[in-house]
Amino acid sequence: MKTFNRTCIIDDDSIYVFGAKKLMEFTKFCEDVTVFKNGQEALTHFQNEMDDLPCLILLDINMPIMDGWQFLDEFSKLDVSKKIPVFMISSSIDPVDQDKAKTYPIVKDYLDKPLKIDQMEKILAHFK
Repeated sequence: MKTFNRTCIIDDDSIYVFGAKKLMEFTKFCEDVTVFKNGQEALTHFQNEMDDLPCLILLDINMPIMDGWQFLDEFSKLDVSKKIPVFMISSSIDPVDQDKAKTYPIVKDYLDKPLKIDQMEKILAHFK
C-alpha cells in the first residue's frame, strides 16, 4: 500500500479514531496521523501551519463546535498552495448527505464508517 506522509482525521469519535489509526499503522497507509476532534480545531491549526498540511483529510460530518460541512465551507476559503483531497467518512447513510458531499470539489468520495482496508484502497485509487 502507498504511504502518505501525513493523514488528518477530523472526528470526535475516539473509538473510531483509535481503530482507524490502528488500521493505518497495520497497513502502513501513512507515516503520521494528526487528529482533531472538530472542524474548528483543524481549521485553526491549518491557518497557523500552512507549511505543514496533510496529504489528505478524512472528515466526519457530525461533530460539536464545527461540523464537517462548516469545516468544508471555511477550509475552501483558505489560500492553500497544494490541493488536499478530502474523504467524507460518516455513519450517516442519508442520501442527502452523500449528495451534498458531491457539491464540494475537494471532496473526492463519501465512505461509510468504520474505515476498512477496501476503503483505504479506494482512497489510494484517487492518487494513481
